[in-house]
Amino acid sequence: MSGRDEGGRPVRRPLGMPGRPRAEEWLEPAFRLLPDPVEPAGPVGPVEPAGAVVVHQKSAPPASGAEGPDDAGLRADLEAVLMVVDEPVAEERLAGVLERPRAEVAAALRELSAEYTAQGRGFDLRLVAGGWRFYSRDTCSAAVDRFLLDGRQARLSQAALETLAVIAYRQPVSRSRVSAVRGVNCDGVMRTLVQRGLVEEAGSEPETGAILYRTTNYFLERMGLRGLDELPELAPFLPEVDDVEAESLEGTMIAEAVAAAAAQAADGSGEAGRAGPDR
Repeated sequence: MSGRDEGGRPVRRPLGMPGRPRAEEWLEPAFRLLPDPVEPAGPVGPVEPAGAVVVHQKSAPPASGAEGPDDAGLRADLEAVLMVVDEPVAEERLAGVLERPRAEVAAALRELSAEYTAQGRGFDLRLVAGGWRFYSRDTCSAAVDRFLLDGRQARLSQAALETLAVIAYRQPVSRSRVSAVRGVNCDGVMRTLVQRGLVEEAGSEPETGAILYRTTNYFLERMGLRGLDELPELAPFLPEVDDVEAESLEGTMIAEAVAAAAAQAADGSGEAGRAGPDR
């Protein structure tokens, strides 16, 4: 392939002086062959004019909605922790558990709450009483009520039945007292009974300020009772006196009631009601 000069024109061989040809000039080719141009190793950008100021553009910053791996991990941890709590959790506690700065945790919580609202999720992340917790969205309350109150799903669990029985016989009673009688925490069960309309608040205890609970008219309607005086007697269901621990206040009260009822039934005079239990 014939070579070309910088202007793209073919390169002609030099000629000798007119009338003085060089030796063996007639054997030379009419055009001189040049080596093929070498391709550059990398991409060649546009040629900047002399004196021009070249400005190198930096990579664009990530979009506002983009999140790094650390942010995604924090959001996932927050969702996992808040999924298992039964009361609002403060930002300080979440930051301590996840070992993250409080400001970072607070920002992530608010971003999650805004994201759930924008997406129209059925649950909501709210800041209530100084802490964060998941709640069902207000617009879905009808579906939640139907699930809790209608059909087979409205049946009470064994724990709920036991808690309801303690409230019915000991009302008005506080949650801590019910938990002491049952031997387990019953806060979640109490909330369920209140939501289903079987239990309601009845003021507060003067000594401790604890909220007291009692059964509702709906409870009597569901049980087919005209009043609390129609509740069945507990005596047939009480344990034997020998099986009750003397050190327990609950056991002592039950033992006294059983002993008095047994003595009164034995003599029929009613005088045994003044006699204390055999300790």
